[in-house]
Order: sequence, then C-alpha cells, then structure tokens
Amino acid sequence: MSRPDIDYDTHSHDLREGAVTSHPTAGKASDDSKGFVFGLVAMVLAALAMSISPSLVRLADVGPFASAFWRVFLALPILWIWMRYAEAAEPAAPRASFTLATVLAGMAFTGDLFFWHISILRTTIANATFFATMAPLWVVIFGWLLLRQRVSRATLVGLLVCLAGGTALVVQSLAFNPSRAVGDGLAVVTGAFFGLYFLAVGAARGRTNAARVTFELSVVTAALLFLVAIFFEPRILPQSASGWGVLLALGLISHAGGQGLVSVALGRLPTVFSSLVIFLETIAAALFAWILFGENVTLIQALGGIIIVAGIWISRPRSE
Repeated sequence: MSRPDIDYDTHSHDLREGAVTSHPTAGKASDDSKGFVFGLVAMVLAALAMSISPSLVRLADVGPFASAFWRVFLALPILWIWMRYAEAAEPAAPRASFTLATVLAGMAFTGDLFFWHISILRTTIANATFFATMAPLWVVIFGWLLLRQRVSRATLVGLLVCLAGGTALVVQSLAFNPSRAVGDGLAVVTGAFFGLYFLAVGAARGRTNAARVTFELSVVTAALLFLVAIFFEPRILPQSASGWGVLLALGLISHAGGQGLVSVALGRLPTVFSSLVIFLETIAAALFAWILFGENVTLIQALGGIIIVAGIWISRPRSE
C-alpha cells in the first residue's frame, strides 16, 4: 500500500515542479504582452495629445519661441507632481537624476520645438506635422550611425509604408511653393531633432522612471527656451485670457500629456516602433487643421491615413 503512495507523491511533486517551472514563463509572456499593449495605448494617446499643438501654436497671441517656452514651463508643476507620486508609489525603483541621456533629451527637444514652432507658421499644418513626424527615419539613421543599432526587415517595410501614407496626406501641398519652402525645410530639421529626442529618452528610461525623465528633460528645455524667447521675442507674456488659455492647453495637453506618455511608452516599446506610432499625429493634426482652419481632407489624404495604420501594423514587434 505504501508503494503506490510513494509513486503518487513523487508524481505529484513532479507535476508541482512542472507547474512551478512553467508558470514563470507563461507569467512573463503575459506581463510582456500587457506591457506592450499598455505602451502602445500610451503612444497612441501621446500622438493624439501632440497633434493639437500645431493648431494651438497658430491660435496663440505670442510668438513661436514664447509659445514654445510656455508650452514646457506651464507643464512643469504637473510633471513634478507626477514624479513625486510615481516615486512615492515605488520607493525602491531607480531614480538617477539628470543623467547625460536626460540632459541630451532636453537639448534635442529644445531644437525640436525651436524649429517646429517656426515651421508651423510658415507652411501648412499637414506639411509641418508630416515632416516633423519623419522622426522614425532619423531614429533608424542615427541609431545605426551613433549606436550601431539594426532594425528588422518588417520594421523597414513598415517605415516605408508609413512614409508613403504620410506623403499621400500632404501630396496636394508638396508641390514646390516658394512661400512654404522655408517652413517645409524647418520641419525637416524638426524631424531630425525629434529622432534624437526619441533615442535619448529611450536611453534615459533605462536609468530611471518615465516621470523623472519627463520632468527633468522639461526643466532643461524650459531653461533653454526661456533664453531663446528673451533674445528673439519682442514680448513673452500673452495679452488676453484666451491667450493664456491656449498656452495652458498647449502645456497640459501637448507637453505634460503628450511627452509624458511618450516617456511611458518608451519604457515598454522598441524605440523605432514607438516613433512609427507617432505617425498617427499626422492624421490627427490634419483632422484638427480641417476643423479649425478649413484645410480640407481629401480622399487621397484619407487613404494615406489608412496606409499609415497599415505600416504601423506591419512594423509591430514580433515575439521570437
């Protein structure tokens, strides 16, 4: 009678060992899947939050450099509260302060806003946003040149498809127009800085949490943009309550919301794929420009939006 009991106990122990050894793998896969979905949702929301910024910049009653400064400065209290809350919730989490990557992210974002806010006023919103959201191309180029990073074939195909869709969005205004040439060129430069920003934030997220990265890079950016605004702008303060309202919306929605969610997503998604999701900003910005400024969305542009979504789907990360 004892022998069957021993066999049964041994078999049960083996089953329990099997359960113990298999569950962590299943649990890790489940956690990775949840992290990917959470990061993807965060990046989509970030694209939507940032897509309203070109329209808000046009509505502001201050110059482009002043609006860029207020965009970041007004978001600092919210970002500081977020940082304190996040670190209180996870006191043991790493919190390296003002790392080199964070400082570089702040400098890259300064360049991004410096050129983008000018380009918004010198070309169409669709053009400015499209060229600015070519960041994935620059992420691939700079990632390879500076960090020797390689991307998969699916990612490259997805990038090309997204670029084709983005081109369809702005095809009507891509014809050479001397009055918009400067604005288009500045938007291209914006995209290069945005690509550097993605790489720097991705590196910074390896040392600390999203809230601290976003707050500290914003401190760097606000300080630099304040100097730029003082030097270039005839006045910095808005002249009306509605002017303050526009800047507040720019700070809370586009910066605190948009850049904060980018930092969250970059801790969970590959950098190149994250930058591709930002192409959704082009679609949303075109819709806002249509609603607020009458920049009509044609059938070809709508098709371009669908192509962008297809490109993001093609480039999605795949498990080994």
